[in-house]
Amino acid sequence: MDYEINNRKYVIGGIAVAIVTIYIIRLFVLQIMSDDYRKSADSNAFFKKVEYPSRGVITDRNGKLLVYNEPAYDLMVIMNEQKGHIDTLDFCETLGITPEYYKRRMAEIKDRNKNPGYSSFTQQMFMSQLSEKDFSILQEKLFRFPGFYVQKRSIRQYQYPYAAHVLGDVAEVSPGDIEDDEYYQAGDYIGKLGIERSYEKQLRGEKGVQILLRDAHGRIQGKYGNGIYDHRPVPGKDLTLSLDINLQALGERLMQGKIGSIVAIEPATGEVLCMVSSPTYDPRQMVGRKRGKNHNLLARDPMRPLLNRSIMGQYPPGSTFKTSQALTFVSEGIISPQTAFPCHHGFSFKGLHVGCHSHFSPTPLIPAISTSCNAYFCWGLYYMIGAKKKYGSPQNALNTWRDYMVSMGFGYRLGVDLPGEKRGLIPNSDFYDKHYNSRWNGLTIISISIGQGEVNLTPLQIANLGATIANRGYYITPHVVKKVKGEPLDTAFTTRHYTKASRKAYEYVVQGMRSAVEGGTCRAANRSDYLVCGKTGTAQNHGQDHSIFMGFAPMDNPKIAIAVYVENGGFGAEYGVPIGALMMEQYITGKLSEASEKKATDFQNRHINYGTRAR
Repeated sequence: MDYEINNRKYVIGGIAVAIVTIYIIRLFVLQIMSDDYRKSADSNAFFKKVEYPSRGVITDRNGKLLVYNEPAYDLMVIMNEQKGHIDTLDFCETLGITPEYYKRRMAEIKDRNKNPGYSSFTQQMFMSQLSEKDFSILQEKLFRFPGFYVQKRSIRQYQYPYAAHVLGDVAEVSPGDIEDDEYYQAGDYIGKLGIERSYEKQLRGEKGVQILLRDAHGRIQGKYGNGIYDHRPVPGKDLTLSLDINLQALGERLMQGKIGSIVAIEPATGEVLCMVSSPTYDPRQMVGRKRGKNHNLLARDPMRPLLNRSIMGQYPPGSTFKTSQALTFVSEGIISPQTAFPCHHGFSFKGLHVGCHSHFSPTPLIPAISTSCNAYFCWGLYYMIGAKKKYGSPQNALNTWRDYMVSMGFGYRLGVDLPGEKRGLIPNSDFYDKHYNSRWNGLTIISISIGQGEVNLTPLQIANLGATIANRGYYITPHVVKKVKGEPLDTAFTTRHYTKASRKAYEYVVQGMRSAVEGGTCRAANRSDYLVCGKTGTAQNHGQDHSIFMGFAPMDNPKIAIAVYVENGGFGAEYGVPIGALMMEQYITGKLSEASEKKATDFQNRHINYGTRAR
């Protein structure tokens, strides 16, 4: 009997110990491990009020204000504080919304698929960017709607209706943004396009927080610990762009009614002076609560105004590409400046004919650049690809050619500080081996010598070619931000990239481009007060040809290199050259002459009929 009693004592003791242990573990989980209960406990005593920093302002290279901030008010909600009955009809009437919108919005906030950072204890965005009028009306009634708070922050405003593709815009974060960066929570704003996106971390600053103490009824009693645990917001860093807003404005004006791009670069620094993509839009359309509607309208426009053609458009460079061919052929010893090739209204050999306009023949290098002779550069490529003693095979010859093109900034992204840049296309031997089953030669691919066929470049790459020639053999990665306040510029935008071509080859090409302006295809760009160098391009197309110009000025101390690309604009001299000449005059002299202003008005009013085709 004593034995059984002793056994029962141990069993009961064991059960008691087990129960106590379970309670201790549970208390530990609830109080220490569980984030939900910690938040609940904190929320009863504290209200953490987020303070949003002012976003960095943006100016142009001359200090003109481009983007600034204006006060805005967001309506936030903490679901856990919505105790008791809320008069939703009064709430909706106050804000000018429908009860259906109210129900839908509250459901969206609680939906963890749409709002992965949702917590019933933290502030969630109910409605963004209330007007001053709506805010004033709501402020008087806010005490009637427990759980709702007004959060003051700022929204972007734009001083000018220009440079939308460069500046970009700011909008509410997506679920993907929140997953990618824990800094953000639902209702925050983030840069979506342009430099607002690529310089988001510099522009956004750092949030602050006020920890406020509540009583048992949830009423704010003041700052916790006299504010010693508060953190003030850190303002975003200001940006100075390399853009000249006056030059940008002229470019957008000249490209009205046309599809295409203008890109201008300062050769010595790689700073982008203007980046025009047409058609464009007013960046002020992307501000406020109408942003979504306006964005949808622009997205559905068949002319694709949201597309930044300067870095996303991939085009045949046409005859502007001949300068890169001259640099390669001279540097590789395929030709010399004295080498002359026949041109019988084009390149004719073994039944193949590539047409050319009328000019004297045979033609040496510099006049060939000046007159834009197709035959000359076709012969040059034919002899390079066929030089078996030098290269061993057409494949090795083409890969050498490809290496020159890549060194000039083609075939890969240049690395401009804007999102969405495309790489274009420079074919190599593998490309043609695949398409022609390794049975090809210089005649098969002859069109690449004149910037047609498989070759595609972006307008930025064409402008960079002009900058490289202006520098006689190097370029600095093009960039649109000149300075970030308080930090050095990325070394990627200060490093020189030297090409494979020789300095002598560049001097010959410069002479050819100067000759083109003095008496060749670029005569419309000639001036007496500074020396312009240029090269036209007329890229074949299924419809009307594309009009292209690439050039720089002054010749010996270049301040600007430029590319103009007008889709379906015809010959390079028709649109490309005169537009390029006006842009260079504006930048170098600071204004247009009276005669040039009349020309600018004429080109502004010249619209090309594109029909309804999407591009």
